[in-house]
Amino acid sequence: MTTHADVLDGLRTGGHEALDRLFPLVYQELRAIARRHVGSRKNGSLATTELLHEAYLKLVDQSRAQWRDRAHFFALASAAMRHVLVDRARARAARKRGGERRQITLDDEMLAVDSDAESLLAIDEALTRLAEVEPRLARVVECRFYGGLSEEEIAEALAVNVRTIQRDLSKARMLLSHALAT
Repeated sequence: MTTHADVLDGLRTGGHEALDRLFPLVYQELRAIARRHVGSRKNGSLATTELLHEAYLKLVDQSRAQWRDRAHFFALASAAMRHVLVDRARARAARKRGGERRQITLDDEMLAVDSDAESLLAIDEALTRLAEVEPRLARVVECRFYGGLSEEEIAEALAVNVRTIQRDLSKARMLLSHALAT
C-alpha cells in the first residue's frame, strides 16, 4: 500500500508522476479545505471541485519544488488555493467596477469568492504587504486561513514550534486588522 510518505519521497526527487499518485491519497482532505473556501451555499461561480482542480494545476507547475513532508505539501496547496481565489476575485472585481466600502474582518470563516470579492482582494493586498516586512507571518496566515492547517501542522511545515505559530498568528491578526481598517 502506497503511503503519503512514499509518494512525498517521489516528489522530493522531482518525480512529476508522484504528484499524480499523491493527489488521490489527499483528495478528500484538499476537498474539505476547498469546501471551506467556497462555502456551503452554491454561488454559481466557483464550485469546490473547480477550486480543487485549479489548485492542482498550480501544484503541477510547482512539481519541481522540494516538498519535505505532508504538512509542507498542504502549505503549498494552501498557497495554490489562495492564488486561485484571488485571481477569481480580481476578475470579478474588474467586471463589477464600483460598489460601496464595507468593513472587512479576518476570521476563521472563509470568504465566498462571488459574494465578497472586494474583501478577499483587500485581505490579499494586506497579506502581500505583510509578506514584504514579515514573510513568516504572512505564510502562517496563508496556511491557517487559506489552507485550514492546524497550528501543529503549520509549525511542522515551517519548521518552528507551536508556540511560535501561536504568537505569529496573534501578531498577524493584529497587523492585518490594522491594515484592513485603514
